[in-house]
Amino acid sequence: MSLTPHDERLIKALALAIVDRPRATLKELAEAAGVSKATLHRFCGTRDNLVLIMENHGETVLNQIVGTTDLVHGEPLAALRSLINEHLAHREMLAFLLFQYRPDTLNGGDERWQPYADALDAFFLRGQQLGAFRIDITAAVFTELFLTMIFGMVDAERRGRAASANSAHVLELMFLQGAASAPRPE
Repeated sequence: MSLTPHDERLIKALALAIVDRPRATLKELAEAAGVSKATLHRFCGTRDNLVLIMENHGETVLNQIVGTTDLVHGEPLAALRSLINEHLAHREMLAFLLFQYRPDTLNGGDERWQPYADALDAFFLRGQQLGAFRIDITAAVFTELFLTMIFGMVDAERRGRAASANSAHVLELMFLQGAASAPRPE
């Protein structure tokens, strides 16, 4: 299904509506998204079909993120910044995916997410090989930590515990430098 820009705006609004009101009816979701029930019904038909449309769109978005970020040839730190920014540009869909799936979804729960996880693993491995990332942590663990931090930040923003204005900077600092304070001069 090819989505128009209007459909994309609708999906963003619906993603947050579903997260905020997981048991809402189609009518309640339509109201929360600012459209009529008839409009939403024409768009998806049923609530189950809406979730399927959104899951498929989520898959497309994640694949677009890794496709538009130069993970294969880009300088690793610049690519990491771009990867963070691209994820945060799709906050609503990430919030939906976070609440739709269990933590092990990327690990065998649904094969359609595997190319996304593989692309991140390959990126972190390449970054290790180029000396940009430490080598005492596996690329797979880097992927898991990265995803946990991205999805955690999106959730923190949604709940008002983090400001979206500086999320990208905070994620980059935490991912690259950890939580330790700067060493004190002796």
